[in-house]
Amino acid sequence: MSTTPAHTPDPGGTARPGRLIQNEATTEIPVHLLFRDDPDPAPVPLRPAVVGRRQGTGEQPRLRRPAPARTRPVPEVDPELAERPARVLPGAVGVLAGTAGAAGALATSWWAGTLPPLAVAALGLPAAAPAGLGPAQWAAYAGAGALGLFGFGGLARGRTGRAWVLDLFGRYRGTVRRTGLLWVNPLLLRRRVDVRLRHWRSEPMPASDGSGVALRVVVLVVWRVRDTARAVLGMEDHEGYLRECVEAALARVPVETPGGGGSVPAAAETLTRLVATDTAPVGLEVFSVQPVRIEYAPEVAAAMHRRKIAALDAQHRASVLSSVVDSVEDTVTRLTMRGLVELDDYERKALVKDLTVAFCAGRGETGA
Repeated sequence: MSTTPAHTPDPGGTARPGRLIQNEATTEIPVHLLFRDDPDPAPVPLRPAVVGRRQGTGEQPRLRRPAPARTRPVPEVDPELAERPARVLPGAVGVLAGTAGAAGALATSWWAGTLPPLAVAALGLPAAAPAGLGPAQWAAYAGAGALGLFGFGGLARGRTGRAWVLDLFGRYRGTVRRTGLLWVNPLLLRRRVDVRLRHWRSEPMPASDGSGVALRVVVLVVWRVRDTARAVLGMEDHEGYLRECVEAALARVPVETPGGGGSVPAAAETLTRLVATDTAPVGLEVFSVQPVRIEYAPEVAAAMHRRKIAALDAQHRASVLSSVVDSVEDTVTRLTMRGLVELDDYERKALVKDLTVAFCAGRGETGA
């Protein structure tokens, strides 16, 4: 707070500066309006003023609006890396190509005269003068072998719930989700991916409740691979990344023990939202993260067990006392309302005392 001069007329005819109080959160306030020390105060124009805080004067810092929380950065993957179907052919094409290659190799052997006589007789081929192994025969062998290798080597069986991620010399060439007998270019590198709906039960992970008490939580995660290209090529180990995301979410979300006053479904919903947000950019789809077992950490388990037993004992004592008081009140009220006894204050107190002792003793024997 500081003061600034303002011109105020003096009763003697001379103008003297009036003093203003400037607060860092209010407008200017004339001093004479507070203390009324001038007989004829002159109007002083007021204007908004903000005064900087003076260091070392003991003033309280000015309250500011809380800054909006910054969103955490999410992992970024190459935007051009997205799943697309690969070009494959029906398996019959590979079978025909392989069969043609085998037939070509057999014909070349017959042509070169290297086919055994028994095989010639079994196949019913005509006898011919052997031409020998020359350049033409070797070229025919190479062509037939390449055709057979490409035909039979590209055969693959597509299964439901499984996919192949194909890449050629490090470049993504597509994903195969088809089923049945297929022919895939044998030069492509195949990486098998499980795209079924999967569940994972974690080992006990560290967590805490709303009071900061250490817990151990086992969660059940239901998830699947949505984008195979990002999950396989954009991430080194997508399953390990999912485990780390679950552990990081447990460190940020308080989880209450059953009966501890918190809401387990609310914590599960928050965990699911956080993990799904973290794993979506890498091609994973998380449906639920559900705590299935919540227990105290070993270092605090004994203390919390004693605390719970004490709380249950106190709750039991309070319920017993309330029941006894209600029973005594009901008994005394019925006796007096029906006119069975006439009680003064002393006798009423004695009766209440005796009934309380009797009821408490009866409840204790029943509980024992």
